[in-house]
Amino acid sequence: MRSRSTARTVIAAFAGVLLAASVAACGNSDTGGGSGDGNDKIVLGFSQVGAESGWRTANTTSIKEAAAAAGIELKFDDAQQKQENQIKAIRNFIQQKVDVIAFSPVVESGWDTVLKEAKDAKIPVILTDRAVDSADKSLYKTFLGSDFVKEGRLAGEWLVEQKKAASGPVNIVELQGTTGSAPANDRKKGFAEAIAANPNLKIVASQSGDFTRAGGKQVMEQFLKANPKIDVLFAHNDDMGLGALEAITAAGKTPGKDITIITVDAVKDGMQALADGKFNFIAECSPLLGPQLMDLAKKVKAGEEVPARIETEETTFTQEQAKEALPNRKY
Repeated sequence: MRSRSTARTVIAAFAGVLLAASVAACGNSDTGGGSGDGNDKIVLGFSQVGAESGWRTANTTSIKEAAAAAGIELKFDDAQQKQENQIKAIRNFIQQKVDVIAFSPVVESGWDTVLKEAKDAKIPVILTDRAVDSADKSLYKTFLGSDFVKEGRLAGEWLVEQKKAASGPVNIVELQGTTGSAPANDRKKGFAEAIAANPNLKIVASQSGDFTRAGGKQVMEQFLKANPKIDVLFAHNDDMGLGALEAITAAGKTPGKDITIITVDAVKDGMQALADGKFNFIAECSPLLGPQLMDLAKKVKAGEEVPARIETEETTFTQEQAKEALPNRKY
């Protein structure tokens, strides 16, 4: 009798273990993703534009460091400034069944198909730094980044104030960012709207330098040959402005004096050029989006509602302000 009682006790205990395991498994199935043990890391697939500038390098570093600090597993891809690479990366993330996809779109158009694939796979998408022009806003959860139109407008408004006493034409050349990209389109728009307040301010040449120093130098050389009188350069980012400095100096002109230089970003090299008097004004565009992105990834994975657009707080810098800010500049 004693042995039968012991056997019944063992069977009952084993049944209890099975029941507890079953309840635990059911409870974990509601969390979705991972292996269902309740302790899985969030897996974030991130496709970066490339490494075309100091800004982009700082942005990548911010994202990688923030992911590690937040305990998020990051699957990182460098698209090398090609949309086809980015679409391929997003499809790879879908196949790997990551929890969240985030990316900085190379250009604004052509994303609907792959974003619908992510939506059908029930993987939320976050846009960072650059937006897309899709009419279907349900294809992504939110946009995190800057107001590029505002950046262009701030640059233009500063120039209008500086040149308000000009009696004759002020010739401006513009170094645009990557053709078709949101920052290139929007910074151009904001700048043009602002300088319209002064009919003396005229853009005499505008061309893409692809956000790179090499591109900025090459295009500025062309501008200088084709336009004997250039009063102002508006570069859509610091790196193109820094490349243009080389071309301006080689042409025997003094940057910051003979040609007023306005840029966007405020990375350390650009701020140094501003403090040294080679640039005249910078509208800031912060690359340090990592911590905010990780917070958003956790929220959308948990099914929380997030704002459709989240803008970073930024400022502008004159030469004196750059000197004050440089010692504590993080990027």
